[in-house]
Amino acid sequence: MKNILYIFLLSTQIFFAQSGFEKGNALYEKGNYKEAVLAYESVLNDNQHSAELYFNLGNAYYKLNKVAPSIYYYEKALVLNPKDKESINNLKFANKRTIDEIKVIPKVGFAKMLRDFTGIYHYNIWGWATIGLATLFLLFFVAYYFSQITVWKRVFFIGMFLSILIMLVTVSSAIFEKRFFDTEKPAIVFAEMTNMKSEPRDGGKPLFLLHEGTKVYVEGIIGKWKKIQLTDGTEGWIESSAIKEVKEYQYTEN
Repeated sequence: MKNILYIFLLSTQIFFAQSGFEKGNALYEKGNYKEAVLAYESVLNDNQHSAELYFNLGNAYYKLNKVAPSIYYYEKALVLNPKDKESINNLKFANKRTIDEIKVIPKVGFAKMLRDFTGIYHYNIWGWATIGLATLFLLFFVAYYFSQITVWKRVFFIGMFLSILIMLVTVSSAIFEKRFFDTEKPAIVFAEMTNMKSEPRDGGKPLFLLHEGTKVYVEGIIGKWKKIQLTDGTEGWIESSAIKEVKEYQYTEN
């Protein structure tokens, strides 16, 4: 009985979330961007998250000329779908509306090549690929064990070998991507203006005046202060209330 009730509640939640998403799309098409934002956020309040939802929220906020929220939600969409061309393109347009011009230090060498490869997919997708390959290996093994024909046994053996080889790649990619996901903590400045300081205190020396929409990386926290790094490598401290972390919650892709 409890299982039936759980399934019913889950189905109801998904139905209303889908309705909210579609309502948001309809309002967006009519140019009612504020109402569209409210509809999309009602879906988030039901703990339903997806790259499509974040992308649409970013679009709605962009239409409202809300720089920080639009960048924030495009970034969140790219966390779930790193190679989505529309999110990447719209993020570029949104970033053009920011005030701060901070250079981005490009990554080079093997680390960049590795990150470019593993970043093709979310770590969950790499994990599911590993499970699929493990299943394929098992099927090849069973076929190899029961096959009586030498040629087919060779084919199944090669299949097992290739499955293990590719599985090692997917497992390594999943581990690397998960570690990267957990250690890299991007955030967006939401305060209209805020000082990055040399120390985690009100009397700290101002190092840089940041404006809304600027992307930073969180490295630590002390009280109400967070240690951040700019995209050019400059480090300092900022009040926690001035920024919102992109990976603040754990998300699952719909």
